[in-house]
Amino acid sequence: DPPSLSLSVTLDGLDLFWFHFPGSRWNSGVPGLPPWPSELETPQEILPESQICREILREFGPRLQQLLPEARGLPVVSVLPALPPVPGEPNWLLCVVQNIFPPALEISWGSAGAAAPIPGPFEPAADGSFQRVARLSLLPRPGDVHACRVTARNCSIVEYWGEKKLGVFGEFF
Repeated sequence: DPPSLSLSVTLDGLDLFWFHFPGSRWNSGVPGLPPWPSELETPQEILPESQICREILREFGPRLQQLLPEARGLPVVSVLPALPPVPGEPNWLLCVVQNIFPPALEISWGSAGAAAPIPGPFEPAADGSFQRVARLSLLPRPGDVHACRVTARNCSIVEYWGEKKLGVFGEFF
C-alpha cells in the first residue's frame, strides 16, 4: 500500500488527538477530552509541513523503494514443537515470528506454569524484514494449551498450540 498521511498525539498507546487532513482540523480520540488547544500546531502550520512530506515521498520514494526495508504488514506467528510431542517427555515449544519490520516486538507465553520465554535475536530475512524465535521448555500433558503472544507497536497477535478436542493425545493444531 502507498504511504498514508496521518498525525496523532498519543499517551501510553492511547490516541488522545488526531488530525483530520481533509477537514483540516484536530479531533479528540477520547470522549470527554477538552478540545485541542488552539495555540498548539494549528492547521496553518501542519498543512505546509504535510505538503513537504508528500513532495519528499514523491521524489525519493521510487528511488529508495528497493534499497530500504519497509513495513510489510502484520507479523506472521506460528507455534510448533521442536520434536514430535510425547506425553511426559521434555520438549521445546517454538514461537516463530516472521515478517517483522521494524525489528521491535515482545513475545510472551500464556499457559499454566509457563516459564519466561527464551527469545532469540532478530534475524534478517531475504526480503528485508526480520524474524525471531522464542522457545518455551515444557513437558507435554493431555489437555495442555499454550498461547504465544506477540506484541508489536501497532498490533497484538495470539497463536495457540495444544491438544485437539477430538482425537488422541499427540494430534496437535
